[in-house]
Amino acid sequence: MSFTEPTLLTPAPEPTNTSRIPLPEGTLTVGVGLFIAGISAFVFFKIGQQALGQDGFKPIVAMWFIAFSLAPGFFLPIEQEVGRALSHRRALNQGGRPIIRRMIPLAATMLIVLAAVIAVASPYLTKHLFDGYGVVVVCLVLTLVSYAPMHLARGICSGSQRFGAYGVIIGADGAARVIGVAVLWALGVDSVGAFALMIALSPLVGVIGVGLFGKLHTDTGPPAPWSEVTPNLGWLLLGSLFAAALVNAGPITVDILGTDAKPELITQFGNAVIFARIPLFLFQAVQAALLPRLARLAAQGHLDEFRSALRKLLMLVVGVGVIGTAGAFAVGPAVLKLVYEGNIDRRTLSLLALSSALYMVAVTFAQATIALRGHALAGIGWALGFASFVALATWSSNDLYLRVEIALVGSSAVALISFVLALRSRMIKFS
Repeated sequence: MSFTEPTLLTPAPEPTNTSRIPLPEGTLTVGVGLFIAGISAFVFFKIGQQALGQDGFKPIVAMWFIAFSLAPGFFLPIEQEVGRALSHRRALNQGGRPIIRRMIPLAATMLIVLAAVIAVASPYLTKHLFDGYGVVVVCLVLTLVSYAPMHLARGICSGSQRFGAYGVIIGADGAARVIGVAVLWALGVDSVGAFALMIALSPLVGVIGVGLFGKLHTDTGPPAPWSEVTPNLGWLLLGSLFAAALVNAGPITVDILGTDAKPELITQFGNAVIFARIPLFLFQAVQAALLPRLARLAAQGHLDEFRSALRKLLMLVVGVGVIGTAGAFAVGPAVLKLVYEGNIDRRTLSLLALSSALYMVAVTFAQATIALRGHALAGIGWALGFASFVALATWSSNDLYLRVEIALVGSSAVALISFVLALRSRMIKFS
């Protein structure tokens, strides 16, 4: 699964008692879906390496992190804007089908452009990242073909407050992928293409399932001008793309820079990244439930309550980050060796967990900035973070792992500082 900007689930009406922030309806279902997706990532990596070996699984690792940079980077803004626009129309008792009709060709255009770029880059990808397996490039394109409708469907569910269906889409993606590779393993299949195809097709299972039960239905309504669905799409796209690239850049960079490294080293680093992201899985459930509340408070002009909600959220996020980093330091190497039979040292796991913690805090400040209509500042902040990652990965160290670890920690810190300053300026403007 990917970790990028939070999805915009529509919260329940504001309580009169603002001393605490109740979770919106459907939070538990979304959390269950995210939990299944998180567990499935661990299981998928484990089964894949059992079937293909750590060296044979390396092309799948590269495809995984590239796919989860591109898919949410380009299509999460579609989901966010669909959810926002449908929620707005729902409040006005207007049907949202014209919104979907506007967004489908936009998503299709993005998909065609991405497929064309991948086709041009396919010789490089096949030779340098996918170990000569051209079929993995095909599966990468198919993954984007699957994730485009998945994000559109999630936007429909969030904007229509169908949170159960939203959770099913997330959970079914991970569950279908694991069941698929388990069957392949049981049958003795050791084809890289077959395992890559499981990543490509699994998103469609949940989309088809909720669609068959009518959960993607939208009513007719007044025409939707482009201004209704794309007021901030450009800045959201910029921010989402760089945020997704930043959180998935580690294993891809190790692969690119480690031209002479053994394939299992890239796989082992990917394992470490998956492990270090445990707090991010927990954080996604929190952000899906609570961050949209910030947007509601900002829209209502309740800045005191906005500050209070943000402080509570930050306390929770920082707490999760500290626990995650301490856990990675204390038991990370032992757990990783037990699960994946790979030797990743304590420094690597601790720095990866620290970068995840900083990233979570950065996302929190970024979303608060967006809630105060700072879309441009958020996009610029993620761009600065990614630029600092490139610079640090290029010049920080001669050690392959360490240079990427430093880049991940440093870039997340740069993004965080940028968002803190951006939020401060927006708070002053709204005061």
